[in-house]
Amino acid sequence: MPAPSKTSSGVPPWGQFPAAAPSLLRDLPILIGGLAIFYGLLVFARYGVGPVNTQAEIQLYPGALPKYAFFSVTRIAIAYFLSLGFTLIYGYVAAYNARAERLMIPLLDILQSIPVLSFLPPVMIAMIGLFPHSQLGAELGCIVLILTGQVWNMTFSFYSSLKSIPREMHEAAEVYRLSWWQRLWQMELPFSAIGLIWNSIMSVAGAWFFLMACEMFTLGNRDLRLPGLGSYLQTAANQGDTRAIAWGLAVMVAIIVLIDQVVWRPIIAWAEKFKFEQVESAEPAHSPILDLLRRSKLLPLAARLTLRPASEALNLYFSRAAASRIGQSEERTVTRWTWRVLMALGLVATCYAVFRMARMLAAVSSAEAWGIVRGAGATFLRVEATLALAGLWTIPVGVYVGLRPKLSALIQPLAEIAASVPATALFPVILLVLVRAGGGMGVGSILLLLLGTQWYILFNIIAGATALPTDLKEVCGVFRMGKVERWRKLFLPGIFPYLITGFITASGGAWNASIVAEYFRFQGKTLSTVGLGAVISQATDAGNFPMLLAATIGMAAMVVTFNRLVWRRLYGLASTKFKLES
Repeated sequence: MPAPSKTSSGVPPWGQFPAAAPSLLRDLPILIGGLAIFYGLLVFARYGVGPVNTQAEIQLYPGALPKYAFFSVTRIAIAYFLSLGFTLIYGYVAAYNARAERLMIPLLDILQSIPVLSFLPPVMIAMIGLFPHSQLGAELGCIVLILTGQVWNMTFSFYSSLKSIPREMHEAAEVYRLSWWQRLWQMELPFSAIGLIWNSIMSVAGAWFFLMACEMFTLGNRDLRLPGLGSYLQTAANQGDTRAIAWGLAVMVAIIVLIDQVVWRPIIAWAEKFKFEQVESAEPAHSPILDLLRRSKLLPLAARLTLRPASEALNLYFSRAAASRIGQSEERTVTRWTWRVLMALGLVATCYAVFRMARMLAAVSSAEAWGIVRGAGATFLRVEATLALAGLWTIPVGVYVGLRPKLSALIQPLAEIAASVPATALFPVILLVLVRAGGGMGVGSILLLLLGTQWYILFNIIAGATALPTDLKEVCGVFRMGKVERWRKLFLPGIFPYLITGFITASGGAWNASIVAEYFRFQGKTLSTVGLGAVISQATDAGNFPMLLAATIGMAAMVVTFNRLVWRRLYGLASTKFKLES
């Protein structure tokens, strides 16, 4: 009988297997998860290129929920990555190009104030027109609508972080002659990581909030429905099926908790290394998933084979490009003329759009115009009351949670669930309680606005408190500062840039949420109150595009005016007086 073969070290081959087994077992969940995501994308792509079906029958039995939940999560994920790309490009250009900033920031104010339903007609008509023979057009339209509900607060956060980078960090980048690509990856993204992550959490929660309006809506005489969790909940609410609403909300909560544990908690724990401090935190955030990824043998290998060569090639390319541009005035001249041509084309397109809008607005009667003015005043008062109520509890709670990582790990998923649950799914219960208590749609609309917008402020304040340097907190302890003095000298100045970002995005979100807070359908009945959101919802249902355009312009004008008079000045204060620099 032949002797068993041995390795060069004298150990049989099977003797080495137990040492390798733990590594294989650690990488097995990563492999399974990656394959599952790849397979899911293939399934969604096959559905997207299928025949057009914009009036799918929404089935309310629980067995249909896994498929609907998968479609909704895929749409939200695609919209988020598109939003992230828009955020990085738009925020970077607005922060570092003074000429562009004067146009881009007011434009961002306008865009965040336009409700999802106002984007709905042009987006859906354009996308279905581009892909008339496949489901891809309707799906792209839904994804773009979700994007319009989640991108603006991320962009404001990134822009605010770039404007708040300490002066000495910019000076260090100049000394080391970093290219713009190196500054982005080694200074700007790390500095803005914490605020961007928490606003990403809020953006995904906002996408869940508006999912019902994005997956099922009425456009004139057309009833458009896409299979998903939002359309499931909207159908259940329309039919008054509380059992189906409970099933839909339970699945939504389960998905939110799963995403929190698998995605957001690892990212938050990983971002701890980007805190602007010189002393390590005593209670760093922790995530078992992050520990699993760090122990993996497969991910470092994949990074060495793909990401590292690509990163080195990009760094080398942009460094050479930056060096070659030194002293080349001709290239700067060409770039300047290119911008002038683009600006001229943009001006021509703007003039044409203004001309077409003016013709459409001419069809609005004086009675309809007065209704818009009256509704704008009512919605403005509701929005400001909502912001005041939200600030009363989010500032102390957000700071308290942000200073305690262990508590943050517990509170964050609960807050994310509360922020993600579509308030329209809860509105029947809220309205029933208010009617019995003697209230009505007036009070109910404020509560619905509060449910949809207070989380923008809370998540930004938690991000600001989390980013407070540990050494500054220890200094407060050394000098034995009292609670009032700590709030006055550390907490409020430290979170001030995040607080302003939260209020700006919450203000835009409140105006946006008015379309579902002031106009609501339940069991075949339509309940509404005086407000600009109700005007926009009614115009969308009726297909009254002149009225829809006039109301949207009125809402954008209100938001931009208030932002320029109040929030923009506070933004300037946050980027000068309250920067963390020596």
